[in-house]
Amino acid sequence: MTKFFTAESVANGHPDKVADQIADAILDAVLTEDPKARAAIEVTTSTGDVSIFGELSTTSYVNVRQIAVDTIKAIGYNQPEFGFSADSINVSNKIVEQSPDIAQAVDAAEDDPDQLGAGDQGMVFGYATNETTDYLPLALDLSHQLMRKIRQVRNDQELAYLRPDAKGEVTLELTDDGQVKRIAAVVLSTQHDAEVTLEQLRADIKKFVVDLVLPADLVDDQTKYYINPSGRFVLGGPQADSGLTGRKIIVDTYGGAAHHGGGAFSGKDATKVDRSAAYYARYVAKNLVAAGLADKIELQIAYAIGVAKPVSLNIEAFGTEKVAEDKIEAIVEKLFDFRPLAIINSLDLRRPIYKQTAAYGHFGRPDLDLPWEKLDQVEKIKAEL
Repeated sequence: MTKFFTAESVANGHPDKVADQIADAILDAVLTEDPKARAAIEVTTSTGDVSIFGELSTTSYVNVRQIAVDTIKAIGYNQPEFGFSADSINVSNKIVEQSPDIAQAVDAAEDDPDQLGAGDQGMVFGYATNETTDYLPLALDLSHQLMRKIRQVRNDQELAYLRPDAKGEVTLELTDDGQVKRIAAVVLSTQHDAEVTLEQLRADIKKFVVDLVLPADLVDDQTKYYINPSGRFVLGGPQADSGLTGRKIIVDTYGGAAHHGGGAFSGKDATKVDRSAAYYARYVAKNLVAAGLADKIELQIAYAIGVAKPVSLNIEAFGTEKVAEDKIEAIVEKLFDFRPLAIINSLDLRRPIYKQTAAYGHFGRPDLDLPWEKLDQVEKIKAEL
């Protein structure tokens, strides 16, 4: 039986991603003034409307409405005919102060790694594979590249008729042992102005986007291309479909190649292990794979609210390990500290660095300088061997 694997990505103008970017823009603004602020911001988007709610504990003041408007404008929703425009948007702010029952678990010992507990219970996963130089699954990596390329040709006015909303999907054919054999199919749907013909759009997207992203050695005459397969895509973004923070968690992480604990990232400060521990798990997995301990590694970490030390830590190498699994576990236990405050300090997470992650994935990202993507533990890991 032929094996396939598919992963998708979405553009920054996708309604769910608009919500994510607004949430993280608010978080960044708050952290700029108050690094120890705690936030769990949620956003919905729909035709002409943005609703912002959730929890926030901070000593700072930020203009939530203006942040939302500026974010929407930067994405490219700045014309009335889009049905969702920065100049005419209604913004509803329903943010409340963080529950004292939750806060007490974090407030007890703000600067003590042994006492600062997780901001919530939950489990997170971190994953890395040597399938690509970014240590991401290739199907996801290519999908993200397609979406970043769409943004580039739109922003550079190379294809001036494009609008902000888009989705991409790459399907790989695999060998019996799971290695990438070829690109079987590419799906790309992009919003556009009404006057462009479908024929022109399909030819342009193939020439200026798809052909410049896909590796030539993985494409053949059997590769299938589905560019705007449903046809016309003028109505898009929040006008066509409501958006919500945290609804693209697989796009944000590993494209379905690894497990997911269910917790979203955007709008949450670093005391929320949904975010910080997931970043740290990725950091550990990536350094382990880069050090050559396995071809791919997945970590699972589980936390209890108010408790610093993880409830459990599991490491899975899927039979690709190059050294004994107990040796990998011993190295992880010696070199890495999974307590929430240790994670925050190690990765310097009390900074306004989050809005940039809210579209095109939180991992890999050769276009960004993200602390959890650094390979600064590789030599230490090798030394332990």
